[in-house]
Amino acid sequence: TPQIAENPKMISMAKSASERKKATPAQQAAIRRYLATGDHDPNLHLWPGQNFMELEINTHTALRGALIDAVKERAAKVPKLPSIRTGDVSSLTRSKVAPMVNGLFAKSEQAAVMNALERSVVFLTPDNVEPVLESSSWLHTSWVLANMYLLSIGAEALSPQAPSIVGLSEETTCYVSIDYLLDQNPEPLADYLVHEVAHIIHNCKRGAIGLEQTRRREWLLDIDYQMRETFAYCCEAYSRILVLGTTGRQRRELLAEHAGQTMITDASVDQDEYHDILREAVSARNGWKRILARCSGAKGKV
Repeated sequence: TPQIAENPKMISMAKSASERKKATPAQQAAIRRYLATGDHDPNLHLWPGQNFMELEINTHTALRGALIDAVKERAAKVPKLPSIRTGDVSSLTRSKVAPMVNGLFAKSEQAAVMNALERSVVFLTPDNVEPVLESSSWLHTSWVLANMYLLSIGAEALSPQAPSIVGLSEETTCYVSIDYLLDQNPEPLADYLVHEVAHIIHNCKRGAIGLEQTRRREWLLDIDYQMRETFAYCCEAYSRILVLGTTGRQRRELLAEHAGQTMITDASVDQDEYHDILREAVSARNGWKRILARCSGAKGKV
């Protein structure tokens, strides 16, 4: 049609869809494997190309296209798809992470960090899920995000192996399921948005958001690699403690209850160290700085 002829991207998409319908048995098997597990053989190039790069691109295009087709097929069976306004996402992100930003960064840097974080948070919605799946860096990430989206709208997941999560960070982007907006988490000190944004902060270089960057100050925060999950979990719990407890006593009570009931399943997090960091944070004037000191690469003191 004239519309397709005028749009190179639509030509590519139409061609890809047509080619998938004529896939060979080997190509179909690769697609089935990817949709069921999120995995593919990076050394197996079943789609033709003139050189190695083209082979790689065509393989990824075919698998992503099949993934998007499967998501559309399942989403079409949902009677009413949810929707959210972009402004709501921006306001929610700011309200959730502002205390962390203000506690961890100098006043002169807070605006730049906050603006960057607002742009980095992406809620998966019916309006943006397709471009998100097309643009994520890794095929497995696209598969995880596809399942996260499907489960959030009440559709069938692509596989029983799909993780049941509401948040995922990749490099400096935080993807969040709209399930997060329902706020039905039974764990009072859980906040997936804060957790994932904490990962973005230690994955982002200062120069990328317009702050001065030197050889000694390259990253927004210098978090020890082994402490990254501990840092994110501490930020998550501490942010909720500040919201739910208005006095020192209330915050200590919340922490004591949390320590008696919560067991983090992530093997990289030392339970005792995690609770000890939170106890130190709750007792400090600026608990964010205490969390940073205990998790920093330099293990510095404040």
